[in-house]
Amino acid sequence: MKKIFTIFLISLISQVLILKVFAGSDGVLKANNELKEQSNEVKDCFETVNRGIFAFNQGLDKIFFKPVAKGYRYLPKPIRSGTSNALSNLSNIVTIPNNILQGQIKEAGINTLRFSINTTLGIAGIFDVASYYGLNKLDKEDYGQTLGTWGVKEGCYFVLPVLGPTTVRDSLGSIVNFSGGDAWYNVTIANNTEHFENSDYYYSRLTAGVDFRAKNLEAFDSLENNSLDLYASVRSLYLQDRKRKILNLNETTETMNDDDWEEIDTQ
Repeated sequence: MKKIFTIFLISLISQVLILKVFAGSDGVLKANNELKEQSNEVKDCFETVNRGIFAFNQGLDKIFFKPVAKGYRYLPKPIRSGTSNALSNLSNIVTIPNNILQGQIKEAGINTLRFSINTTLGIAGIFDVASYYGLNKLDKEDYGQTLGTWGVKEGCYFVLPVLGPTTVRDSLGSIVNFSGGDAWYNVTIANNTEHFENSDYYYSRLTAGVDFRAKNLEAFDSLENNSLDLYASVRSLYLQDRKRKILNLNETTETMNDDDWEEIDTQ
């Protein structure tokens, strides 16, 4: 029962895909339009079923996930910031091997140094000490993005109960995490160690979901209130967001808010 409960909260990471209003130069708008056209090429093979599952997931968000995220915001800002830093540091365990697989050797080196410094001097990543040494935080990478850079097509778009939107390619990428590709999963779940418990993995994923949802309360409300068809909007924005990450275009169009808490006005 505890694992099922935890999986519900993990779904926040994928279910709540919030993108801000696009703005900027003509070049940025052109890039956005191109991404939108490419996202429309992905087939929604099970749309009728997907819409039903999406409605179920939205119901869970309204009655449970969103209230939890609102409560999380009442925690003192230093606690939220430290939590975000620690989670970001932990994500490097997956980002670093994907940097290497994508040929991003420089980025892999920076992320390795960041992880080493923040894990030690930053007390398990609670403090982003590496940034003080000029090693600024880079974009996260995952195995779905790596498959995309290798030319693997998205396949059908579909919505999973609780876990939310995905594609065949991204689902395959997620499976890699549980097949040896995620060192954090390996030391907490796959292998018995005296230093970590299985619950450590689930708690970290649970907290990541809550943290992400709390940062994006207003953005998702805006998306929901301004969308004629929320399902279609989330599908389009999810596919655009994945394409943008694969092409490393985050610098031109900001999508969901995953910054540190110090940079977010939550008032």
